[in-house]
Amino acid sequence: MLVLLAGIFVVHIATVIMLFVSTIANVWMVGSSNFGTISKGLWLLCNRTCTQLPVSSQDEASLKAVQAFMILSIIFSVVALVLFIIQLFTLEKGKRFYMTGAVMLVCWMCILIAVSIYTARFTGSVAFSTNPHHGYCFILAWICFCFSFIIGILYLVLRKK
Repeated sequence: MLVLLAGIFVVHIATVIMLFVSTIANVWMVGSSNFGTISKGLWLLCNRTCTQLPVSSQDEASLKAVQAFMILSIIFSVVALVLFIIQLFTLEKGKRFYMTGAVMLVCWMCILIAVSIYTARFTGSVAFSTNPHHGYCFILAWICFCFSFIIGILYLVLRKK
């Protein structure tokens, strides 16, 4: 049982780190141009230097929603990690980690909303570039989506022995 708890804890820490990286780094979409590689994230557009991400007025609300939900997912993931540590030492034997699982599933839902909006509105569009494709941050966000769902379900069914 101790190995299972340690494994879940390690995967949860990895999920938090990957959420930070995918939110902060500016490699959600990547394209090629005459000047080199262009990468676009949630915050900046980078070629040789990074500048503020130019967004049309019709896409601004969608980008703000993606930013907000990614930040919320980080917050909920960290809160779930703290709850897990607290419940690990305060729950009696045989009790389940319901609160931790519920918070982690809220994190999962925030990631789902953010990545779905980004996929629907911004996929395939990198200004002044050819051959746009998804960058590693977009892929990390989907990996965090899977990990947070698995961890949330495991917390709900996990019982201290």
